[in-house]
Amino acid sequence: MRAGAIAAGLVAVALAGSLGLVFAQKGDLTALPWGKLKGDAATAGSSSAATEPAAAQRGARDDAMVVAQNTPRAAPQQTAAAQPAAAPNLPAPLPAAASVVKGPPCTNPDALGVSRVVEIDTTGGPGFGFEHFKQYDFLKPGEVVLTFDDGPWLHNTPAVLKALADQCVKATFFPIGKHSTYYPEILKDVYNAGHTIGSHTWSHQDLSKKTPEEAKAEIEMGVSAVKASLGHPIAPFFRFPALRHPPEMVTYLGERGVGIFSTDMDSFDFKIRKPEQIVKNLMAKLKTHGKGIMLMHDFQHGTSLAVPQLLAELKAGGYKIVHLVPKNSLDSMAQYDDILAKDKVTGPVTGGGRPTSSVVKTIGE
Repeated sequence: MRAGAIAAGLVAVALAGSLGLVFAQKGDLTALPWGKLKGDAATAGSSSAATEPAAAQRGARDDAMVVAQNTPRAAPQQTAAAQPAAAPNLPAPLPAAASVVKGPPCTNPDALGVSRVVEIDTTGGPGFGFEHFKQYDFLKPGEVVLTFDDGPWLHNTPAVLKALADQCVKATFFPIGKHSTYYPEILKDVYNAGHTIGSHTWSHQDLSKKTPEEAKAEIEMGVSAVKASLGHPIAPFFRFPALRHPPEMVTYLGERGVGIFSTDMDSFDFKIRKPEQIVKNLMAKLKTHGKGIMLMHDFQHGTSLAVPQLLAELKAGGYKIVHLVPKNSLDSMAQYDDILAKDKVTGPVTGGGRPTSSVVKTIGE
């Protein structure tokens, strides 16, 4: 029965309607078909690998990597379905114009730069990153996507932005909603530099331990906070905290039209504190995989120090940077916008809200 179901799922993928990845390189645009992703109901109620739709398939990485470049593949544990109709209470997708800007021109003739810009159609909630999702193999050998989680954060995010700007490199950021309300100006700096901004929940909770309604609120409050901090809709890109993917939320994001991002190379920079070790770890994984999505955290001080060295080694190794941009933008939901505005959720307020001058004063130098 299970083998029959898997076979039927693979046939469904082949027959599903088309979405598209559009690759922009030197004016050349090529549309590719892809299927529609839904959450795998068979993994519901399990923990660990079961909460991560394709975690059990990690051993299949090598086989998947040799499939013809840019060919969509069906992950054995993912079922295909027709494109879901937009739920009546969900905002419709918006044009992408506001979610990503070009950023300042590159003034470094020897910069690593961006070799290719890839536009992602997130209709149906496609997943990316071979750690969990093996269906969409769109990177060429030697290509790298840089992603950063958990920001924005004082000092660390600006340092990451400077390192990227020095090499004219673009990345994708997945900020935490609460952090976005702490440092909205830093988040705007990320946007103005031309990077892509998705979301990473309101407070980085493990959604596999939440009820569906609690998990939905965490996701949507994060979207509302990032949008409010920027002043406009964001990219429909999302990364689950701790890379744990509750099947119900995978399905929900599919209905919402939000792409899900896992990783190919996790820096583990929340454990590895030394910058040189972070770089060594990532480059070793890149040598093994040959390409992929790198996961780092602009929240981490060690990462802010590691990025310049990482970019230098990527350039020396002949690797190419790919910048991901969305086809559409993601709008927030009014009910969560109202909660954010009503409660004025902007971070902890202590001392009765008194100004700094009434709390702290210099009494000697």
